[in-house]
Order: sequence, then structure tokens, then C-alpha cells
Amino acid sequence: MNQLHYPSVIIDNLQKHLTNIILPLWSTRGFNNILGLPYDAIASPGQPPLPTTRYRAIGCARQLYVFSSAGWHDHADRLFESLCSRFMDTKYGGWHYSINSQGEPKETQKDLYTHAFIVFSCAEYFRHQRNLDALNLLEDTLHVIQTRFSTNSGLYNAVLSADFMTIIKGPQQNPIMHLTEAYLSARDVKPDIWFFDTLRHIAEAVTATFVHRTTGCIAELPIGCGRLRIEPGHQFEWFYLTSCAQDVFGHSDLSRWLDSAYTFSFRHGVSPITGGVCTALDEHGYVTEPTERLWAQTEFARALATLQALHGTSKALDTHISLKTQLNHFKQRFLRNYGWIEAISQNSSAVRVDMPSTTPYHIATMYHAVSRLCTKL
Repeated sequence: MNQLHYPSVIIDNLQKHLTNIILPLWSTRGFNNILGLPYDAIASPGQPPLPTTRYRAIGCARQLYVFSSAGWHDHADRLFESLCSRFMDTKYGGWHYSINSQGEPKETQKDLYTHAFIVFSCAEYFRHQRNLDALNLLEDTLHVIQTRFSTNSGLYNAVLSADFMTIIKGPQQNPIMHLTEAYLSARDVKPDIWFFDTLRHIAEAVTATFVHRTTGCIAELPIGCGRLRIEPGHQFEWFYLTSCAQDVFGHSDLSRWLDSAYTFSFRHGVSPITGGVCTALDEHGYVTEPTERLWAQTEFARALATLQALHGTSKALDTHISLKTQLNHFKQRFLRNYGWIEAISQNSSAVRVDMPSTTPYHIATMYHAVSRLCTKL
């Protein structure tokens, strides 16, 4: 192990922030004990309280992963119980997008993003708790995804009506990426050749539909459907997911394109001074949305950790942004003693100060990936 590249002290400090600040926050002030659900978002200190208008299934699912992986088993059990009792659609099947402040269904459309995170969270909850109900729920949701959301082209529609009969939004890369993440986690706890074959088909379909050949980047919408939008954070996220599943993606065309996507996104979307990752680029590398969102920084760190684990080096050396440096930047620019800042400008001024319930997932997945990958150095 090359200790020069292993930022163990930084990782330990980041983990302590998660354990001592973020988890207690979301099990107390950020948690409605009556409904057994995390609030959709909470205000930072000094800001007026946020009105409670809805609770999203994805917020509950992501926090189920966070608390399960952290070993907070009692709270994870409570979240799993609430997920099942509050969001399941007993009429049409699948999952409601959200419920209102009284616990009644509010947004009842069926979206792939939410269903993917049900699979992901159930897999991770089962991994840590061995709860067979979670495994059964995972299998039921898999069936819904494959029979309701899948298309003839090997992709998946993003949003359907409550009864699954009407397509509201066709395929989009982001929910398909998280479905890929979910299927990789499900494969870990339920080994089956079906996952291998399905993931390979997803990679082929994404390559054919979303890859912009000039840059190698994965567009948000199918190529030719509207103005091209490239989000560097999503390129780093795809790069991490495919690199960590070499048995599935190692010889795929998608994996080869993502090498170009990483290079393009790093060159144009990452500040050489702060390591900050912008929100969006156009096909020429022009920054169209300079805001730096927390989640994109976590994906860049996971990509850097992947490169170091695979090659013992980083493609970011030309601007001196190592994994250690990037983790320090993340801590200084985004973390606070009360939680975090959700989004900042390029000069580090806060752009969004509320804290969504979905964000701890991004923080936890980064810490887990960096810790795991760095042990390979």
C-alpha cells in the first residue's frame, strides 16, 4: 500500500463528521417521529423553518441505505417499516413518488428513479440486516421495473402515470444510471446471471442512445432530443460504476467511451484551483451552469479513488488535484459543523443553504467508496 496516496486521516475525519453530525441530525431534528419519515429538507441554522408539504419515497429509501450502512440498525428498521407502509401503491402496484404532510398519497406518478432506489436500499438493508422482507420487496420491485418501465430498445421510461398506462417521460440517462447502481447492489446480495446479462444490455442501449460521439460523454437525454446537456458529475458517476464492475463492463463500448467522458469532464468541468465540479457543460466544453452542487463533488472523488485503485495514479495530476487534495477541498468548502452546504458558486458563496434528506446518500457513498478503494493501493 502506498501511504503517500492513502488519505486515511482525512477519511477518518470525514466519517466522524457523518457519524457525529449528520446521522444525529437526521434521526432527531430532520425526522418526523410520528410518521417515521425524514423531512424532505431542513433549514440551516439561522434560516426560517421550511414548510412541510411532502415526504418523498426516495428520501426515505436513501436514508435507509445511510443508516443501514452506518450500523444504526434500530433507525434503519424504522425507516424500512415506514417505506413499506407509507409509499407502497396497493391499488396499481409499485411506489408512489410522494405523500403529503398528513401521510396521504400526493404525487402518485410512477418514476424509475424512485423504483431504482427502492431496489438499491433494499439490497443494502438486506446486506447489513439480513431482513428477508427486504429481499422479497427487492424482487417485487424488480418485477415492476422490468414489466412496466422497460422498452423494446432495452432502455427504461423515466416516468409513467399512476396506473402505468401512460408514458409521461421517456428514457433519461440519470434514472437508468441509478437503476444500474441498484442492479449492481442487488447482484451482490442475490447473485444471478440475470443481473449480468441485463446490465450488459443496459450498457449497450445507453451507448447507442446517449453517448455523444465527439466528447464521449453521456447526455442527459437521448442524442437528438433537445439541446445537448453534459453534467460532469454524471460522467464521473458512470465512470465509477462501470470501473468497479469490470466483470460486467470491462470490455464494453460504454466503458471505453467513459474514458473520454472522464477526460472531457475533468478538462472543462473541474476548477484547477479548487477542484470544484460545475453543474453542466455544452458539447464545446463551455460551462453553461457554473453552480457547484455537493453531489457532483462526491462523484469526482469516487472517480479519483477509482483511478488510483486501478492505476496507482490519477489522470488529474496535470493540475495537481489528487484524491487527498480533493477530499480536503470538499471538507473545507462544503461541510459545516451543523451539516453541509448543498450548493455553492465558483467563489464558494452559498447558493443553496437548505439540507435535503437525499444528500447524506451522496456523502456516505463517497466515503464508503473511497475507504474501500484506497485499501487496494
